[in-house]
Amino acid sequence: MLIKIENFLHRVYKFSGILAAIFLILVAVFILIGISSRIFDFYIRGLSEYSGYCMAASTFFALAYTFSEGGHIRITLFLEKMGSRLKKIFELWCLSISSIFSGFLFFYFTKMLFISYKFQERSEGADEILIWIPQTSLALGSLIFFICILHHLFKALKND
Repeated sequence: MLIKIENFLHRVYKFSGILAAIFLILVAVFILIGISSRIFDFYIRGLSEYSGYCMAASTFFALAYTFSEGGHIRITLFLEKMGSRLKKIFELWCLSISSIFSGFLFFYFTKMLFISYKFQERSEGADEILIWIPQTSLALGSLIFFICILHHLFKALKND
């Protein structure tokens, strides 16, 4: 049962990484469209805002995938110098603190999303898009990141 859950979570992290790559490609597409629109003298409203939204979505969807692949900056320099028992305690402490902060991140992004939806806030850019639409990707990305850190914390506790 736990192996199935772990495999499912790894697929979620990988899918999140794929979404991050897609949003990063969209950033490049929007920038290229913006450049070519200036060359050919036509204007498309909101391209810079859309590229900003895609960059934020790419960043937050990439968090869980990068963490699960070990790509985040870690404190391995300190961990290499510690004994195995102290290393395990320090790793558990770091994962616990990270899970608390990522939980707060998820909570407040979700709260911000619901407030924006409730009041139907619009962006201040030229397109005036409903702001909860791009905020959804931040809330989802932070949820997946929170789950990823908890997953690694439980794995570290299980291996204790």
